[in-house]
Amino acid sequence: MPTISLCMIVRNEESVLDRCLSCVKDIADEIIIVDTGSTDKTKEIAALYTDKIYDFKWIDDFSAARNFSFSKASMDYIMWLDADDVIDYENKKKLLNLKESPAMTADVYMMKYHVGFDSSGVPNFSYYRERLLKRSCNFFWNGAVHEAITPRGKIEYSDIAVLHKKLKVNDPDRNLKIFEKMIENKTVLDTRQKYYYARELYFHQKYAEAIKIFNDFFAADDRWIENSISACLDLSRCYMKLGQRNNALNSLFQSFLYDSPRAEICCEIGYIKFEEQKYHEAIFWYELASKMKYSAENGGFSSVDCYGYIPYMQLCVCYDKIGDHINACMYNDKAGEIKPNDANFLANKKYFQQLFNDKKA
Repeated sequence: MPTISLCMIVRNEESVLDRCLSCVKDIADEIIIVDTGSTDKTKEIAALYTDKIYDFKWIDDFSAARNFSFSKASMDYIMWLDADDVIDYENKKKLLNLKESPAMTADVYMMKYHVGFDSSGVPNFSYYRERLLKRSCNFFWNGAVHEAITPRGKIEYSDIAVLHKKLKVNDPDRNLKIFEKMIENKTVLDTRQKYYYARELYFHQKYAEAIKIFNDFFAADDRWIENSISACLDLSRCYMKLGQRNNALNSLFQSFLYDSPRAEICCEIGYIKFEEQKYHEAIFWYELASKMKYSAENGGFSSVDCYGYIPYMQLCVCYDKIGDHINACMYNDKAGEIKPNDANFLANKKYFQQLFNDKKA
């Protein structure tokens, strides 16, 4: 049976570290904790699970810290987690089954990363990450921020999921500061770094600056398809914030150059048309989104709700706006099949019951 080294980098994670380590202690054959400067009880908690605790001076480079943690691994496979990650009971069973399987021979196991959840705790924003890696392949992290490993060799996609469950808000300016420091030090950002830098600018409401960097990103020839599609969506939102509706729509349509339409893009076009009160056009785009099948295996950021719940709810509203209450009610019922306890669905259901009762009267 293959063995697993769990490698983590941590700093001031006393509120979540025990939760994380307790769910993986029966999976990992060794646990390696690299501390980048904790001032709380993080290392004391880590010591309850392992004696392989190392200090690493923080140099504003996540890859440097993660590569140091990987260098300490000695098992067949390396698994990484953040301190606020959780592997629940069902996914823990799946991971143990994988470990015990003689078919565990891949160089990289891609696993789902659930990073967003609805009010009921159901994942609604996910993507795949390179989660379990064969140590003999000597994989390395790249990127000072939004670090990643480029998968190679035999790659398998698993339905095993890791849940990112934050209990505290980290410094919202941390990543932007790292990028700004890189630029100040004359570091040339590669294509992937430009994409994430532009996103940080967008998140910080620096829309004009974000647009410039997104356009620099699109000028590169080595763009990943999924980043290109996601960038179209974010660029569109920047233009919308600046009141440039036509540019926003053009950015969304640009995504069709890279691959087949995604539900996230179609929902965004539908939203713009809805805001323009062009309800029939909005219906077209929301119905298109509703027919698309969700697949996380393309590796990009995926909003699961765009592949059912959101277009159904928006179609309900659009049809109601044009006076077609039969179709409006039908789409609300479809949304309810996905989220039967959703407050919006229940409110709409009550509204239609009253509406149809009044018509009968």
